[in-house]
Amino acid sequence: MLPVECEAAMQISPSVRAAMVPDENPMHPGFTSIYLLGPKGGQSLTIDSGEAMQRYQWFLRGYLAAAEKAEIGIATITHHHADHSGNLKWVNELLGAQVNIPHNGRALLRGRLPAKVETLQDGDVIDLGGGVRVQVIATPGHSVDSMSYYLEEEGVLFTGDTLLGSSTTTVHDLGPYRRSLQRLAALPNLKVICPGHGQIVNDPRERLQMYISHRNQREQQVLKALAGGKPRTSWEIMLEMYPDVNPRLHRAADGNVRSHLAQLQEEGRIKGYAGTPRRPTSKKKIERDREHARAQDRVIRQGRKIEADRRRAALRSQENPPSAMWKDPPRYELV
Repeated sequence: MLPVECEAAMQISPSVRAAMVPDENPMHPGFTSIYLLGPKGGQSLTIDSGEAMQRYQWFLRGYLAAAEKAEIGIATITHHHADHSGNLKWVNELLGAQVNIPHNGRALLRGRLPAKVETLQDGDVIDLGGGVRVQVIATPGHSVDSMSYYLEEEGVLFTGDTLLGSSTTTVHDLGPYRRSLQRLAALPNLKVICPGHGQIVNDPRERLQMYISHRNQREQQVLKALAGGKPRTSWEIMLEMYPDVNPRLHRAADGNVRSHLAQLQEEGRIKGYAGTPRRPTSKKKIERDREHARAQDRVIRQGRKIEADRRRAALRSQENPPSAMWKDPPRYELV
């Protein structure tokens, strides 16, 4: 099944549209996507709603007005990371959407939620009517609260960051992650994967198997890096395993190495040695850093307020004559 491009988005299947927002973050190659499910002209379900930035909000509002001509009935997320959940309060307050979150995500979403939310469990089904039934699948690994959504009748799987469209992903807990991949690979009627970032995946089973094989390969690389017999840090191993990676992705790559090391240590296949942490920063410095961050936040809020005031002033100026330009404006009469 090949997606068909639309003016404002991409039609994935009869009931699925993708609003793909261009993204320059190297952690989000290509696009960050917001998916809309349900019949056009009715209330839609969204899966993820982007980061709390105006370009995501404008893109979604523009798409809804131009292409959907509909409201968002329910807003869900694949996991708590801010680039997927940052607009939950906004879609509730401005668009009137009901917000559904993973059952174990509330504490992770503090400050981003409206007063009332519904929670989703593994095995739940969201019935949008018209035969559109969305299965909820817990897929922990990338994060503890990661969830995927599956529209089996149309073969469309939404994976968030569990599987990306243009690269591999970061892993928080490798054991559960590997089990999540195996579970997704066994889904019936799977035709297309809609990832949180990057291109739509039209070879879903091959891509899932590639992810599984990739993790097996990385495990062997970790073991090879330790084969010399000398204890090494995760950072040293990462630099050997990822010699050509963008330096801005070094921390993410190190996190993946640490997830492999943690699983290997749990399985008794390697031995770990506790490091020596640096002395805690003094309470005075912590408070100075916090106050500095608060001051920066105040400046950012003030800048946004000034920007909004300017926009409103520009709009108001269109309603009134240009009095500031003329002491006595030109006049005209018939000859």
